Amino acid sequence: MRRMITMYDVAKAAGVSKSTVSNVFSQKRPISKEVRERVLDIAKQLNYKPNYMARSLAIKETGIIGLSLIGEKIKFSQFHLSFMNGVLNECYKQGYRLLVNTLSEEYKHQVSNVASDPVDGEIILAPSKNDSRIREKEANNIPLVVIGKPPEEFEDKLSYVDNNNSQAAAQVAEYLLEMGHENILFLNAPKIRTVSGEREKGYMEALEKIGMKHNQQTILYRSEKLTSIDFGFKTTVKMLTDNPRITAVVTDNDKVALGVYRAAKGMGLSIPNDLSVVAFSDGSMFSPELTPPLTCMRLNGEVLGSESTKLLLEQIKAEHKIMKRIIVPIELEERGSTARVENNT
Repeated sequence: MRRMITMYDVAKAAGVSKSTVSNVFSQKRPISKEVRERVLDIAKQLNYKPNYMARSLAIKETGIIGLSLIGEKIKFSQFHLSFMNGVLNECYKQGYRLLVNTLSEEYKHQVSNVASDPVDGEIILAPSKNDSRIREKEANNIPLVVIGKPPEEFEDKLSYVDNNNSQAAAQVAEYLLEMGHENILFLNAPKIRTVSGEREKGYMEALEKIGMKHNQQTILYRSEKLTSIDFGFKTTVKMLTDNPRITAVVTDNDKVALGVYRAAKGMGLSIPNDLSVVAFSDGSMFSPELTPPLTCMRLNGEVLGSESTKLLLEQIKAEHKIMKRIIVPIELEERGSTARVENNT
């Protein structure tokens, strides 16, 4: 049986110490270009591959960051893809790998009983008002960046990157009101998510600003028992049947909007002539079915991903805890799914 090549073999052949070989692969200490190239050349000749887990234990780093998602059977939206592009671009620049954690709560608890995630830090997407992921990472002093506003108890303790959700919800409400829409249905994110409260706040402020009486039933929150598409479809059919005066729908994402499009088609309604639709989204993977093109409150997912990763890596490398807040603006991208109401009676 062929003997396994060790770090000692590489050091001996290269004429350097074992610690020098270790530093070449760990990059923990500066090594001259000449020595580094000689060590790597010898390692390649001997077909030496460092023991990754042993190295990680020795330097207490893995070179991996985690991304914790909560999804619907993990079918990524355009926002998720844009976001991950931003994360991966920064990982590439700084020599890190990405571990995407898509475990459901059921399986996550089973795995947590066996081992912790092999990451140096984690980005948490779509925080809830009582988020066990945040509590767990904080309890274990794992560097953490939250995408969205953290739960109230952690807001002044954690770094986070967020959109200007309250302002953006006010902007979309004002946009539709200026176009003559007075009966607007807002299909918001699940009430457990912190983003839903931020958007409701801005939406309400826009209505109160012009003295419009607000019927609470026009803001509905998705139940996590329903997929976004089913929520958009079923809720739109019910609400438009009960209140045909509704002329516009604001949706949490493009998948909810797709459900609204399907509902409108089934009810014989034209978008945007009979019903205007706006989504908080970065475009959509469902573009062929979203005809006319969907008007979006663009979240700039790639910027969110890039900024959160830079902030997390800064925190990982820092000697003390960093607390920063970065706000990424949401921009209105007007397309074909919205139209002015000339006579709203």
